[in-house]
Amino acid sequence: MPSPDFNDRMLSLGLARVSEAAALASAGWIGRGDEKAADQAAVNAMRDQLNRLDIAGRVVIGEGERDEAPMLYIGEEVGTGSGPEVDIALDPLEGTTLTAKDMPNALTVIAMAGRGAMLHAPDVYMDKLAIGPGFRTGVVTLDMSPAERVSALASAKGCSTRDITVCVLERPRHEEMIAELRTTECAIRLITDGDVAGIIHCADSARTGIDMYMGSGGAPEGVLAAAALKCMGGQMYAKLIFRNDDEKGRAEKAGITNFNRVYTRDDLASGDVIFAATGVTDGSVVDGIKREPGYLTTETILMRSKTGSVRRMVYRNPVGRSA
Repeated sequence: MPSPDFNDRMLSLGLARVSEAAALASAGWIGRGDEKAADQAAVNAMRDQLNRLDIAGRVVIGEGERDEAPMLYIGEEVGTGSGPEVDIALDPLEGTTLTAKDMPNALTVIAMAGRGAMLHAPDVYMDKLAIGPGFRTGVVTLDMSPAERVSALASAKGCSTRDITVCVLERPRHEEMIAELRTTECAIRLITDGDVAGIIHCADSARTGIDMYMGSGGAPEGVLAAAALKCMGGQMYAKLIFRNDDEKGRAEKAGITNFNRVYTRDDLASGDVIFAATGVTDGSVVDGIKREPGYLTTETILMRSKTGSVRRMVYRNPVGRSA
């Protein structure tokens, strides 16, 4: 019997519940200094909620290879098995360090699409470049230098390079890029972790003040960010970075043979996609978990690429009762 069609509308609220459950589970670890415990709590809750959905799900972006992660590993089957065949990309806690230190922009993140619609990205680095909606295709490219990208975007916006803000992950590997960006007099917002949120910022620049994201980070997070941009609008270009033959072997295992390919947003996330993210700590995308006697309140952003809809949901959860 053929698998039912992927009904993104019917599944979207279920996906929001998955994201919310992971955030609520990690709430008790905010500011406690234990990254592993916070992550494990989120993983357990996300897996439990996924297994309640009527889907034949397969994890394509997860906690690692099967021999590295006991659950939500790449290739794990989730759901009841009675619904549509879907691929799932997830990060149960995007920003474990942010959570442990009670720093901004920790999120729980999950995306779902029909089978084969998301790149099976290996756990390697990825060079990423992203901007928000409203610009012609290719206004900025990976072939440009960092300074050229800022100048090109400023020209497209009809503003000075001083009016452009670029989000960059603060890492030693980005020092030269940051130094070049400084020559344009653009503003740079450095983030310590969480480049999924960093890329989402570009699609909501009126709220976040971010015009562009650039730099290298994890390839799996790149797929999640592309899924979000596909819903919100915006452009993304990415290229896998390989430091050794072992990493190339991981890519080949994932079915990737062209190591020099530049991926667009729609290469990373094709077809209809739904995306949900719930705030754990306060951030620019969504508010973090709020506590009051007897309740925990979360904010979730839920998006569908098919309609371009972006829904913000506040969930006031009674503590100690079943969800």
